[in-house]
Amino acid sequence: MELRQLQYFLTVVEEANFTRAAARLHVAQPGVSAQIRQMERELGQPLLDRSGRRVTTTEAGEAVLPYARAALAAVEGMRQTVDEFTGLVRGHVTIGVVSGAATDEYDLAALLADFHDEHPQVEISLTEDTSARMLTALRRGELDLAVVGVTDDDPLPGTSLQVVIDTPLIAAMTPRDPLLLPVGRTALPLAALADRPLISLPRGTGIRGALERACRQAGFQPHIAFEAAAPSLLTRFAARGLGVAILPEIPPEAAAALGLRTLPLTSPRLRGRIALAWPTDGPRTPAAKALLIRMREALPPVEPALDY
Repeated sequence: MELRQLQYFLTVVEEANFTRAAARLHVAQPGVSAQIRQMERELGQPLLDRSGRRVTTTEAGEAVLPYARAALAAVEGMRQTVDEFTGLVRGHVTIGVVSGAATDEYDLAALLADFHDEHPQVEISLTEDTSARMLTALRRGELDLAVVGVTDDDPLPGTSLQVVIDTPLIAAMTPRDPLLLPVGRTALPLAALADRPLISLPRGTGIRGALERACRQAGFQPHIAFEAAAPSLLTRFAARGLGVAILPEIPPEAAAALGLRTLPLTSPRLRGRIALAWPTDGPRTPAAKALLIRMREALPPVEPALDY
């Protein structure tokens, strides 16, 4: 029995289809079928049921599946151990990124491009989701690293955080909004938004969590009229007079170019925080560990890591 037969078998099971498995493996479909049939002959039992539209495991196939996974994992562990001795970093890293995380202060695209130049044998996958779901995926091992929005609430146990961006939150509105009165107003108490339609990022994001928590402390439930994952869309909604957008601080000249005026929020002052997150006991693979070191080196000196 060969390792490639185990790999072919696992891939067919995951794809439930020989053609898709062959495409994923970058080999011809007849070759995949032939190798699995040879493995079945050696074991003396059919491992796959090919009679339906989806390929499924037989009872024997389901029984041997954990052993096939364990064998391939053991081989990969051996390779990673040898790579550590030789200084070679290769593998695959999955990173979760919350919308709006890539900024001038923390140029994630440039950072990942530089890391790829240094370690071309490391594949990097990016996924975008809410912070809450990404922190859960990090705990489950579905993500290696994540760049998430955080609030003052404690994150999931077993997670370490280091703040990347810490900026005040502001209210953005049209220049005709009565909230700007009296003329020359320089700040806006949060309670002034109690009866106003608000425009915000979705639930599960750090800014939305900070807003809802502060509103509860101020004694009211925020009326979220519109929400969107992209901050640029929030500004467009606000410029059309659909509500007051709650956003990270933007320069007054940039706001004016968008047709908006902004006021910092007070009583309490709200802040938007984005942090790099990773498992407290460290990433699972050498590639993820190397990328974590690189990402932490690029962090601005905001505050030390927090372990939970």
